Amino acid sequence: MMALCAVSANAQFEAGKAYVNASTSGLGLSYSKNDKLRLNVGLTAGLFVADDWMVYAVAEYDHKQLMYRNFKGSKFYQDEVQLGLGGRYYIEQNGIYLGLGLQYGHTEQSFDNFYVTPEVGYAFFINQYLTIEPALYYHMSVNDFSGGSTVGLKLGLGFYF
Repeated sequence: MMALCAVSANAQFEAGKAYVNASTSGLGLSYSKNDKLRLNVGLTAGLFVADDWMVYAVAEYDHKQLMYRNFKGSKFYQDEVQLGLGGRYYIEQNGIYLGLGLQYGHTEQSFDNFYVTPEVGYAFFINQYLTIEPALYYHMSVNDFSGGSTVGLKLGLGFYF
């Protein structure tokens, strides 16, 4: 049975296959110097351009409660929309993937940021098409390295077709 699962998982990493993923992180699963609370939701769509190699586009929404307060003493929230491109390499033998991407983020306060986004994750196949994908990520801010960078854990639900 395990061999059958491994064969069906490996078949999903072939050139020409498509991929869609919805993921979330936050609620204590990430850390940034400036954030008190963070909730992130994202949507990723990709295409395998060669066996085990995928290129993808990502759109994310971040809601953050920042550590500092504004001049009236009330809590300060910041919402950010991020768009990016990246690539992944899947290790067929075990389902682990290594990813690297670039993202552009824009806040409602007109603050722009660029991120380099390495990640390591695992594609756990529930059936031939559906996966649960935990991943450890690092969003390295190019504009504010110490305050704007985030490390965390995200959980996604992927569909390979």
